[in-house]
Amino acid sequence: MSERFRRVVLESPYGGDVERNKRYARACVRDCLQRGESAIASHLLYTQEGILDDAVPAERMLGIRAGWAWMPVADAVVVYTDLGTSDGMREGIRTAARLGCLIEYRSLKEWASDGAGGQRPGGVREQPGA
Repeated sequence: MSERFRRVVLESPYGGDVERNKRYARACVRDCLQRGESAIASHLLYTQEGILDDAVPAERMLGIRAGWAWMPVADAVVVYTDLGTSDGMREGIRTAARLGCLIEYRSLKEWASDGAGGQRPGGVREQPGA
């Protein structure tokens, strides 16, 4: 297979309703794959049992920073907004902007709801420095 996958860092909520948010993040990863993208979803990877504990602040920050380490080599940071934008996501967006990353906002049809907290509609692209 010679097709090059587009590399993306995925931002979606994790804390709060963790089980719902993990289901949503998995749906977001699936969406990325269907778009021809290879996504890093550090909040799904590093929070698995035996890796890091999201309830321990130092471990949570280690996982967040490990996810951000992928931003400079990613083609874009993709932000899924159907469940709102968490504080951690907003910090990831700010980090991506500081690094000059392309930021894309997305929505999944099956998760979209009315009154998504004023989030940008799916597919809106933000150029670096915007």
